[in-house]
Amino acid sequence: MLLGTWNPENLYRPGGPFGPEDEAAYASKPASLAAVITELDPALLGVQEVGDPGALEDLAGMLDDDWRIALSEHADSRGIRVGFLSRTDPTVVADTVAFPAELLPVQADDAGLTAGQAGRGFLAVEVAGDGDGPPLRVAVCHLKSKLLSYPNGRFHPRDEGERARYGAYALYRRAAEAVALRALADELLDGDGRDRDVAVLGDLNDEVQAATTQILLGPPGSEIGTPGYDRPDDGDAFRLWDVAPLIPAAQRYSRVNFGRRELIDHVLLSHRLVRRVTVAGTGLPDEVPPRLPSVGPDPAERRGVAGSDHAPVWVRVG
Repeated sequence: MLLGTWNPENLYRPGGPFGPEDEAAYASKPASLAAVITELDPALLGVQEVGDPGALEDLAGMLDDDWRIALSEHADSRGIRVGFLSRTDPTVVADTVAFPAELLPVQADDAGLTAGQAGRGFLAVEVAGDGDGPPLRVAVCHLKSKLLSYPNGRFHPRDEGERARYGAYALYRRAAEAVALRALADELLDGDGRDRDVAVLGDLNDEVQAATTQILLGPPGSEIGTPGYDRPDDGDAFRLWDVAPLIPAAQRYSRVNFGRRELIDHVLLSHRLVRRVTVAGTGLPDEVPPRLPSVGPDPAERRGVAGSDHAPVWVRVG
């Protein structure tokens, strides 16, 4: 079984303010995405930046067989949301933007606006497991971006002070969203990660060692590649393992930002699931390294462009 995550970037039908300008420009978008998904051949794929549910339906219609769609009901101000493409029927077990009750709202702009919930929903589904195994529970997310936006729709700051402040506001929000996502992971694990197949995946908008990403791991220690990985302890029931160390170094990135390769899309697995991973990667299995465009500070520059500025991240589980 191949399990993955992919941000297809600005998945809208034409005619709106964020998607392609016309049908001709749109036609190449779902076709290029479908070609990647067909070659990747996942059993379950978490997706982000679905701006128009109809566009995801168009994409699914270009794939082989009868794919099922699950979408979050919680979109952001641009209408983008997370979802799943699945070969089997997914049962939605959670769709939430809620912060834990103990977590206060965080500052979001210079005017003092606060964010008391995630900007986009966290969607969790359950699908049937392999053979006699337990069901697979998977949560998909899209945390607050590091690409900053400023008042009145600007993507460039007035000065360095504004850049610094809005960088901090984005970090506050991303950290709070990571805490909320970890709370959902706790529900899915239910203290039984040794015997449950649980995955948390999506666009975390930060790299492996970032504090926001580390929040999701749970009890410290036992990461892949450390001496504690093969030493069972009580924390294994609650931990999630980022599969990044299992990805070959040459392809350990999912986006290119200002010419710099970054792994900002992640797959994290429970104890029972991570021990069954046979291979992990980014892009397509036969494509090393992924071929990606370099992005800058203004996401509007790629409006209507075919393909995606992200590479899929995936694992194969035996």
